Amino acid sequence: MRFMILIIFICIVIIVAIFSIQNSQPISISIFTWSSQTSLAIIVFLSVALGFVIGLVSSFVFRVSKKAKTRVREPVHNARTD
Repeated sequence: MRFMILIIFICIVIIVAIFSIQNSQPISISIFTWSSQTSLAIIVFLSVALGFVIGLVSSFVFRVSKKAKTRVREPVHNARTD
């Protein structure tokens, strides 16, 4: 399974690299009041990297919450001595 994920990851990296190389013309980006002109290759790379990081973080959060739900908790015994 890990080998298949590695193959898919490598394919995505190759596709993004080819796309970035062929689309290197400068573009203008405007977000609210901020504006910048940069290469389309940089924007594509940063978008893919951001998506990768968001995917890793959400996967980590899902695994931690799933592990917390499946954890068996020991019952609490009320030991009263009369």
